[in-house]
Amino acid sequence: MYAGITHVKPMKNHRLELTFDTGEVRYFDAKALLSFGRFSELADETAFKQVAVSFDTIKWANGLDLDPEYLYAASVVATGGGPDAPLINKASRHTPAPITRPEG
Repeated sequence: MYAGITHVKPMKNHRLELTFDTGEVRYFDAKALLSFGRFSELADETAFKQVAVSFDTIKWANGLDLDPEYLYAASVVATGGGPDAPLINKASRHTPAPITRPEG
């Protein structure tokens, strides 16, 4: 079973604060997505901030959405460092892996 998203809060620097149905709050940095296809439309901060919960995940006004399992895996637990702190995965001591374009 996976965790669904119950709340999303867009933040500066293309970050999202995500609340999952487990009660866990996590930060997701979307900057790596902005070079892929239609995700480039979200480079505009105004467009990026037009995000809302849709069923158990998030969806932007332009119709783009992301899988909640991906968002959970690619986000980090919110800590006392605040939303502007570097997003470091405390369990593995590294930043989340960058998104890569599938080959083929």
